Amino acid sequence: MPETRFKIQWPDGSQATCYSPSSIVKKYFELERDYDLGDFVDRAQTALNIASDRVRAKYGRPCGLAIGQLAEIQAKAAEFKSQSRPIVRVIDFIE
Repeated sequence: MPETRFKIQWPDGSQATCYSPSSIVKKYFELERDYDLGDFVDRAQTALNIASDRVRAKYGRPCGLAIGQLAEIQAKAAEFKSQSRPIVRVIDFIE
């Protein structure tokens, strides 16, 4: 279960490095691809929940870091919901 970080660019041009305890995020995101904000959040939720479930299966408890990362993504995404067609770009994977 290799940890993977994925670097994104938010609609305002700011960048963030996000954490996943699993490389599953690579199945939900492609490098240099733009995602509509809602699609990005949905994919992040699915991928990070799967990653957290994998940690639970191995260690008996969910991954607090994955759950926290999802909460951060959802909070930041809320800042852009009023924009017309906000886009998030996945710019890098770091293992």
